[in-house]
Amino acid sequence: MNNLPILGIVASGSNAGKTTLITQLLPELTKRHIRVSVIKHAHHLFDIDHPGKDSYNIREAGAVQTLVASGKRWALMTEMTRTPNYIYEANLDELIQQIDPEYADLILVEGFKQAVIPKIEVYRANVHQSILAIEDSNIIAVACDTPLELCTRTLDLNNIPAIADFIMAEILTPNA
Repeated sequence: MNNLPILGIVASGSNAGKTTLITQLLPELTKRHIRVSVIKHAHHLFDIDHPGKDSYNIREAGAVQTLVASGKRWALMTEMTRTPNYIYEANLDELIQQIDPEYADLILVEGFKQAVIPKIEVYRANVHQSILAIEDSNIIAVACDTPLELCTRTLDLNNIPAIADFIMAEILTPNA
């Protein structure tokens, strides 16, 4: 069982800056000696493998799981389904169990906005998207680039140390 703290990073649509926020938070949390694993929701047709590579050929030949390893990293690819025209959506609870708590202190989840986990919403005024926090009680803060009047706590999207402070206080040491 994986009991690592989990925090979602969500937005109501694409291009709000979820990945940007995560890539800015990672070095800040690393400076604080927090090891972070990330689960990122991707479009159905993404592939990290490429035609012509041995691992690609192995998967295409029918392997359900392919683990590629070197002295620097390893990656496990799992085929969700091979049924034509059926799109299987990844189950976040199952994916969380794949994260090894020996390597991480925190799991950041990008996307999976319907998940029942604590979340920070990314909101940029110029992207013109709706605000999820109005209806999602699992959103514990909105990181925004403009002042907003919300019942949920707001964080300055451009103040990464302050967002990291919030994560430390609310997710990593909520009872301290």
